[in-house]
Amino acid sequence: MIRTFGTSLLLAALAAGAANAGEPARFSRFTYEGRAQEAAQAGPGEYRNPILSGYYPDPSVTRVGDDYYLVLSSFTHHPGLPIFHSKDLVNWTQIANAIDRPGQIDTSGLEVSRGVFAPDISYHDGTFYIVNTCVDCKGNFVITAKDPKGPWSDPIWLPFEGIDPSIYWEGDKAYIVNNRAPDEPPRYDGHRAIWIQEYDWRAGKMVGESTQLVNGGVDISKKPVWIEGPHIFKKDGWYYMTAAEGGTSVNHSQVALRSKSLRGPFVPFAGNPILTQRGMDPARANPITSAGHAKLVQTQNGDWWATFLAVRPYAEDFYNIGRETFLLPVEWKDGWPIILPKGEKIPFVGKAPNLPAQPRPTLPTNGDFAYVDEFDGNKLSMQWIGVRTPKAPFYKVTDGDLVIAGGAALGDVKGVPGFVGRRQQHHVATMGTTVRFTPEKDGDRAGLVAMQNDANNLFFGVTRVGGKPMIALFTRIKGAEQMVASAPLPATDQPVTLNIRADGGTMAFDYEVGGAKRTLMDNVDAKFLSTHEAGGFVGTVVGPYAWAQ
Repeated sequence: MIRTFGTSLLLAALAAGAANAGEPARFSRFTYEGRAQEAAQAGPGEYRNPILSGYYPDPSVTRVGDDYYLVLSSFTHHPGLPIFHSKDLVNWTQIANAIDRPGQIDTSGLEVSRGVFAPDISYHDGTFYIVNTCVDCKGNFVITAKDPKGPWSDPIWLPFEGIDPSIYWEGDKAYIVNNRAPDEPPRYDGHRAIWIQEYDWRAGKMVGESTQLVNGGVDISKKPVWIEGPHIFKKDGWYYMTAAEGGTSVNHSQVALRSKSLRGPFVPFAGNPILTQRGMDPARANPITSAGHAKLVQTQNGDWWATFLAVRPYAEDFYNIGRETFLLPVEWKDGWPIILPKGEKIPFVGKAPNLPAQPRPTLPTNGDFAYVDEFDGNKLSMQWIGVRTPKAPFYKVTDGDLVIAGGAALGDVKGVPGFVGRRQQHHVATMGTTVRFTPEKDGDRAGLVAMQNDANNLFFGVTRVGGKPMIALFTRIKGAEQMVASAPLPATDQPVTLNIRADGGTMAFDYEVGGAKRTLMDNVDAKFLSTHEAGGFVGTVVGPYAWAQ
């Protein structure tokens, strides 16, 4: 087992709702073991996709010298905007969460798939910049840091609408390009445009006129939808723009345009899209779908690579673990970048970048891996996330335990549940913890939660029903909760070890008390935890939860 230790920033959270009336729930250890459903092995000089397994979408990559940095979307999960570092574009280590304190962003009252979308990271004159959108929470903003490990600044809020801003640096000037409404009444649902405007990075404000660069997409006569995630770079005298088109599901794609002038006109590549998996046989083995939202980066050796999001369904369009980060080389042909020729499948294994090979990190981000978090120290490690912006603590880490003593009830969008979790990073995974908890009233509960969002989630653990302590499984589907299995507990003064075994679209639930191991229920249909059924843009997060009246 790989062991991780609680040495990073403490996740404070909102104590909204009644605090536990009796003794708080105490959780010992969190264990995770996962394996990929596809049998793909990377040999010497090769790498394996995805490079970040599980819910790590909308990757933005930048290079500073020999170092590479990634920032990902986190929506209303807190802490948010995880930042990763690599030397070889293959092995990544999380170094920070750019949103790590309540005063930066307030996502109170928002559903899980609102909040911070599609960040972009860049570097200029000794400072790192993240430009981003907080959907339904004040809009577009810039944060900065001298060190990507933080601290990151409070936001500078920007006065334009839309989403997915990125910064293009030219000399000492900065320009922000993003998705906004077109300069005409929308012709159809999903009709958007790409705009550019100068950003005075010293004063922290937008200056000059805004210019529309792309209206609708590559070919507006075909009614393209959701042109978004634009990035501009310059090569061989041309300004290139790459952007996502088609929405973030099975029609997702990446397109390229270019211009001799920064403010256009931008001419689309005749061979667009430069990356997509739409139109592929949906019955193919181990499909990768929904690819797009790419950003290109040039290595110190002159090679070009692209990070992008895609998904690995376990059946049809069902995936519970969210959108993931993939890596592919970029081929330049006749002055245009091509990430993947049309009709080709995204490979699980490829030739590694021509960069100094790095050791597999202590906490891997792809392939088969396992870890144990012992809850030692006095802080949670930075991989732990909660739901919505914290305003008061509801837990502490002490004496090798995670103690949860407050928070709102699961499913209460107006509050922050007494829940912290880790991303489920494999379709085939076992996740577990040991809990000590005495429910004093019917409905009190403590155990494991698997959460896609506030309306689609499940609870497995200790509760009280009809005045008796029970081990129980509750599912919440489209907001309606029901108890689907239960068994009496012999006593509540003994620790209960809980394990959830996921296998694609099913789950099994095991528990152990006093040395006796039992399965409460197996072969439970868990497709309600998929994006297909739950909607939104996140993946399943699993971890300890407690609530008492």
